[in-house]
Amino acid sequence: MELPLRHPRFILICAMVSVAAGSWGLYWLPQRLLLDAGLTGGWGTIAQYVICLMVLGPIALWRVACGQPIGLKHWVCGLLLGSGVILYANSFLVTDVIRALVFFYLSPVWATLIEVVFLGRRPGWHRAVSIALGLTGAWIAIGLDIGLPVPTQLGDWFGLIGGMLVAAGAARTEIEQPDGVFPLLFVVFVFAFAATLWQYPILANSIGSRPSLPVVLASLPLLLGLSLFFVLPTTAVIIWAPARIGTGVFGILILSELVVGVISAGLLTDEPFGWREVTGTSLILIAGIAELLTPAHRADPVRAKAS
Repeated sequence: MELPLRHPRFILICAMVSVAAGSWGLYWLPQRLLLDAGLTGGWGTIAQYVICLMVLGPIALWRVACGQPIGLKHWVCGLLLGSGVILYANSFLVTDVIRALVFFYLSPVWATLIEVVFLGRRPGWHRAVSIALGLTGAWIAIGLDIGLPVPTQLGDWFGLIGGMLVAAGAARTEIEQPDGVFPLLFVVFVFAFAATLWQYPILANSIGSRPSLPVVLASLPLLLGLSLFFVLPTTAVIIWAPARIGTGVFGILILSELVVGVISAGLLTDEPFGWREVTGTSLILIAGIAELLTPAHRADPVRAKAS
């Protein structure tokens, strides 16, 4: 099957995905501030998703009253993306950060396999080169210390399955071509919150003690700012993009989180930043650029309509 056409604003959308995903490489900064305020990472994640749902909920009710969709027909997309994101977020609670990142960021492999098996595409040799560069870069930058990536801890499995689900969710949105951003965004947050609830019993000993009311109130301004001006807009871009740029390209571009995370940790903390980090992040950047510079395909009326 011939690869679908490139969206007329392909480069712009790819840049948006790279920036949105890359900004999550700085997510450790506000998380550290929340931790210093007494809010553990687990409870911080729950609070942010609750705030996002509290904002999206009234809009959803208004849309129902006006006869507009709220994303229920895209429940499979929501289930895959929402569960995948929460598995990834919670993987850090039950394994080392490096291991969680390595296992989740095998997602470019799953994304391309899904394109081949379920979308009937045959990506060219450039995709194999991009994946090889991206995964080699990730392994050099953060994975050399763990050796061959074989999951042995619960968090490893969370990261691995989370990456698979996000790749599958990206492919599903490409198939369904949701109309508008809000319906997909709402249903993703609904299932992300549901995934948090069913994971809670498993993570009860790792999620941290329940914060007191004074701690919550003291953290509320940061939680509100983080939820409304970071989590919501970046999530919207990331889940909206696969239907327009393709699942495989999406899987490679989200590696930008690793690049920003490694560089920011090296600059702002005592984390090492030597030849491994420089080489690894450079290879990831080259992989992303290689995807952007591959020849464009003929126009695809379905994707053009999705714009």
